Amino acid sequence: MRAVDLVGYADRQRLGEALSSVLAKSSDEKEVFKITFERFFSSEGFPDPCQGIEDASIRLDLRASDSTLTGLLVSGTTADLAMSVREAARAVDVAGIRFFFQRGPYIQRILHHMGLAGLDHDIEMAHGKDRPASQRRAKILELARSRLFENVKSFVGRQYTLFAGSSTEGALEEYLRNARLSELEERDFHRMYSIIQKMLKHLNSLYARRRKTSKRGQLNFKRTLRANIAFDGLLFDRRWKAKKIDRPDIIVLCDVSRSVNAVVRFLLLFLYGLNQTLVKIRSFIFCSNLVEVTGILDSGLVGEALARMLSGAETGVLMGLTDYGEVFREFEEKWLDTVTGKTSVIILGDARNNYGDPQTEVLKTIYRRCKRLIWLNPESRSIWGTGDSEMNRYSPFCHLAKECNTLRHLERVVHALLQYSLN
Repeated sequence: MRAVDLVGYADRQRLGEALSSVLAKSSDEKEVFKITFERFFSSEGFPDPCQGIEDASIRLDLRASDSTLTGLLVSGTTADLAMSVREAARAVDVAGIRFFFQRGPYIQRILHHMGLAGLDHDIEMAHGKDRPASQRRAKILELARSRLFENVKSFVGRQYTLFAGSSTEGALEEYLRNARLSELEERDFHRMYSIIQKMLKHLNSLYARRRKTSKRGQLNFKRTLRANIAFDGLLFDRRWKAKKIDRPDIIVLCDVSRSVNAVVRFLLLFLYGLNQTLVKIRSFIFCSNLVEVTGILDSGLVGEALARMLSGAETGVLMGLTDYGEVFREFEEKWLDTVTGKTSVIILGDARNNYGDPQTEVLKTIYRRCKRLIWLNPESRSIWGTGDSEMNRYSPFCHLAKECNTLRHLERVVHALLQYSLN
C-alpha cells in the first residue's frame, strides 16, 4: 500500500513495476505476479448496450416511471454501467466464485442486484401499448438487455479466471496426487510430471539445507585453538567436528510387467529428479530376467529413456512371465557385491511369481547385507499373499513393506528414505 501511495495508479506500467518489486521475490513469483496483474487490471471493455441500434434518439426519452436500470441503459455512460456491474458484483461476492458451474448463478445474481426485474417490467409495459414509439422503445430495451447480459457474462468469466483458476488447479492437483497411478490416462502424464517437479523441488531444497547444516557439526576446540595461535588466541578461524555425510546409495529393482509399469515410471522420475549431489542410484528392471539400465537413464532425458525402457526396447529385458526367484538369483550372481552396509535397496513390484520358486533365501541375503530393504507393492495390502503372490513370504526380509500406488505414497516413501539415509 505504501508503494501504491508513492507511485499512484495513473501509470499502469509504473504501478505494475512497483508492485512487482515489493510483492514478488523469486523469478517464479514474478511470472505469477505478471499474469495475475494483467488479469486483475485488464480492461473491462464494456460496450454501450444501445450502440449501433437504429433510431437511437429514443434513448433520450427517459421517463419518470422508468426503473433505475432502464435509466442507466437509456441515458447512462459505459463508465456508469461498468461501475454498476462492479458494485453489484461486490454485493453478491463474486470473488467467492470457485467452480465453473457457478458462473450462471453469479450472472443472475448480479443482474438481479442491478434491477433486472424493473427493466423487464418496463419492457412489458412498452409492449402493452400499440403506439409505434412504444414498440420501438420495447425493441431497443430488449436488445440492450441482451447486450447487458453478454457484458455481465464476460465480466463473470474474467472473475472466474482471476479467482477460481488457482482453486480449480489446486483441486485437480490434489486429485492426481491421490489417484491410483495404474488408472491414469496418457493425457494426465504431462500434468503429473509438473506435480512431480514441484515435489522434487521441495525435497531437494529441504535435504540440501539439511546437509549444509550438518556439515558444520560441533566446534572442535583443540583444532580451533591451534589454528588461531597466530592471532594471540582470538578465534578468527573456527574449526568444526563435521562428520562427512555421504550421498545415499540406492539400488532400485523395478518390475516392468504391464500390471505395474505405470508406478515404475513415476518412481524412477522421482528418484532421478533428485539432484545427483543428493543420491547415487543404480537401476535395474526385470520381468523374466534382470537388466541394469543405469546408463540409459543417466545418458539423456529420463522421460524419453523411460518410454523406451518400459516398452522393452534397447534393454534386453524379456517381457514374458514374471519370475522373481530367477531375478533374485541373477542379482545375487552378478551384482550382490554392490550391496554394502550403506546401500538402500528398493524393490517395486507386486510379488506375483507365477507359482515359481520365490528364492526367499536370496532376498534374506540381500536383507542382511544392505542398510535398508524397502518393498513397494502397487497392490492393496488386503490381497497380498493371494493367488500367486509371494508377498507374505518376502515381507519378513524387508525393513519396510508398503502399499504404493499413488504419487502421495511415492513422496512419503522417498521423503522417509532420504530422512533415514542422511541421519
